[in-house]
Amino acid sequence: MAITINIYYSGINDQARKFAEEMVNQGIVDRIRARSGNLKYEYFFPLNDSQTVLLIDSWEDQAALDKHHESEIMNEIIRLREKYELHMKVERYI
Repeated sequence: MAITINIYYSGINDQARKFAEEMVNQGIVDRIRARSGNLKYEYFFPLNDSQTVLLIDSWEDQAALDKHHESEIMNEIIRLREKYELHMKVERYI
């Protein structure tokens, strides 16, 4: 059963946008999209909130998501989140 997670990254001084740009520029996004079980990994920028970035992250099933969470890529994401001092709001849909 597919799982979709919406993650709202928020910061100040355009930090959320810089985070998303660095994720793309370092190739992390491409590596995530290439992982087995990934269905979608896409950033969006809300028109009414310039300090927030929405990530829509979809996986085939919980096992694929668990493998992603256990991967070294997650450590890279965490480091960047901390670097940009972001806050997260998470919504999960099955």
